[in-house]
Amino acid sequence: MNHLVQSSSAAPLAHGFVQGDDGQFDERLIDYAPDGILAVDTSGRIFLANRALCQLSGYALDELLGQPLEMLLPPAARQHHAEKMKRFFVQPTNRAMGAVGKLELWHRDGHALAVDIALGQGLRQGMAFSLAFIRDVREVVQLRHQMHFHATHDGLTGLYNRWMFREQLNQAIAQGLRTGLSLSVLLIDLDDFKAINDAHGHAVGDEVLKEVAVRLKSVLRTGDGLARLGGDEFAVLLRDLKHPDDAQVVGQKVLLALGQPYQSGHLTLYPGASVGVVYAPQDAQDAETLMRFADMAMYQAKENGRGILAMYSVAMLHRLEEKMRLHKRLKQALLTHQLALHYQPQVNLFDNQVHSVEALLRWHDSELGNVPPDRFIPVAESSGLMLLLGDWVLETACQQIAEWHRKGMNLRVAVNVSVQQFRGGNLAERVGGLIQRLNFPAHLLEIEVTESVAMVDTAQAVRLLGELSSLGVCVALDDFGTGYSSLAYLRDLPVARIKIDKSFIRGVATNPKDAMLAEAMIGLARTLGKSVVAEGVETPEQLAFLALHGCDTYQGWLFAKAMPSEDMTALWKLSNRCA
Repeated sequence: MNHLVQSSSAAPLAHGFVQGDDGQFDERLIDYAPDGILAVDTSGRIFLANRALCQLSGYALDELLGQPLEMLLPPAARQHHAEKMKRFFVQPTNRAMGAVGKLELWHRDGHALAVDIALGQGLRQGMAFSLAFIRDVREVVQLRHQMHFHATHDGLTGLYNRWMFREQLNQAIAQGLRTGLSLSVLLIDLDDFKAINDAHGHAVGDEVLKEVAVRLKSVLRTGDGLARLGGDEFAVLLRDLKHPDDAQVVGQKVLLALGQPYQSGHLTLYPGASVGVVYAPQDAQDAETLMRFADMAMYQAKENGRGILAMYSVAMLHRLEEKMRLHKRLKQALLTHQLALHYQPQVNLFDNQVHSVEALLRWHDSELGNVPPDRFIPVAESSGLMLLLGDWVLETACQQIAEWHRKGMNLRVAVNVSVQQFRGGNLAERVGGLIQRLNFPAHLLEIEVTESVAMVDTAQAVRLLGELSSLGVCVALDDFGTGYSSLAYLRDLPVARIKIDKSFIRGVATNPKDAMLAEAMIGLARTLGKSVVAEGVETPEQLAFLALHGCDTYQGWLFAKAMPSEDMTALWKLSNRCA
C-alpha cells in the first residue's frame, strides 16, 4: 500500500494528495493535511488514514486499518450507512464540504463529534475505493449554537425574546386548532419599574429583572413558554388548557410571586406587576391579535389599580376603538378650529358683580355632537394631545382677555393648566410671552393648578407658581380639599385664591359634615390671607350658607352656566348698567 494510483475518471482523488514526479500520488504526504483523510475499499474497510484523523477519532492507526468504516459512525447510523456505502460503489458520486447539514464522527471514548465530510473516489491496483476528507467543525457548530441562542433569547435573563415567543405562539395556535385545546397568553408588566431605575440605577433594575425571571420560572410548568419581550414586560404561554380558569390560577401565582419583597444589598424592593390574560381560540386565532388583546387587558389591570389581573373582553376593544376615534376627531378639531372656549361667571358675594370668569373648553363635533370634557380630556392626556390642547386654551383665553381689555372690560379670566403643562418647565416663559405679545395687564389672567398636581413636587410647584406670581399673574389652587396637601405646603405655596371643590358645596345646606368642612376650609383660607371661590353653587340655600360664612366669590348654575364670549360680554354690560 505504498501508492494510490489516480485513474483518469477520478480527479477528486487529488483533494489532499500531492503528485510525485513519476505521476504517482505519495500517500505519506497526507499526514501533512489539516483535515482527517481516510480511504475505504469496496468492502467498506479502512485501508488508509492520516495523522489528523487519528487525532480526531482517538484511535491509533493500527486500530483503524482493516476495520469497517462504521466504527467511526454513531451506533444509530451504522446500519443505514452500510446500505448507503453499497449504493455508493454501484454509482459513485462526488460530494463537497457543506452538502449535508449534520454529520457526526464517533470518538473512541464513546461520544460523537460534529464534522463535515467531502467524498471522492479513485482506483487502487485496479480496484475502486472511496476517499473521505473529514473536517472538525465543533467550534463552528458551537458558534452557530451561540448565535442562534442570542438570536432567540434575551441577553439579560436568558429567557426567550419577543421573536422566539411569537414563533412559539404561532406553533401553539396551530396545534391548538388541531387538537381543540385552548391556550392562554399572560402579558406581565412590572409596576413602577421606572422608579426603581431612576432611584437606584440600572444595575439594580437589571437585578430585579433577573429575579423576576427566576420567580416566573418557579410558578410555571416545564412546558410553558416564558419570554422577556423587552424593558420590564414579560409574557407567558400556557398550552393545552383543559379549563379557562387554569390561566387565572397561574396569573394569581404570578402576582403572588412578584409581589414578594426583593432584597438587593441594603435595599428592600417590591416589584409588583399587572397581568393581562387572553385566550385562543376564544378571543382570537392569530398571534398578532392575541398579543394586542393581551396588551389591552394588561393596561386595564393598571387602570384598575395595578398589582391585579384583568381578563380581555370585547368591551375593552370597543373602548379602545372609541378612544382612537375620539383622538382622531380631537386632533382634527385642533387643526380645523372646531374647539371653543365658554366662560362661566364668578360672582363677588359682597357686591354681586361679575369681576372674573373661568374659561371652560367646549367641543362640538360634526359626527359626535357635543362632546363633554370628561369624555375627551382623558383621551388627550393619554394620547399626547394635552400639551397642544392646553396651549390652545391658554392662548385663546389670553386673546379674549386682550380683546375685552381693549373694550374696557377688565374681566379676570381663570385658565386651568394640565399636569403636562405644569411639569413642562416653560409655563411661566410661555405666559410671559403671551402677556407681552397681546399687551394686556397680567393681573387679568389667573392660572389654576389642581391641588393634586401641585403636591406631587412641592418644590417645583413653589418655584413655578412663584415665577407666575412675579409676572403679576393671579394663581389659584383648584379642587381644594380633594387632594392631600398639608398646612405647611398650603402656607408656602404662592397662591392668591383657593377654589373649594363642588363636592363639598353640594351638601352644605343638608349635610352637617359637609357644612362643617366647607366652613373650616373658608376659615383656613381667610386665616392664610387667601380669597375663596366656591364651585358648583346651584341652590339659594347653598349661596346663603356661603354668604353667612364669609366666602368671597361663587360660580355655578344658580347664577349662570358657561357661555360663549359674546354672551358673556352682553351679561357683563347688563350687570354693569344694573349696578
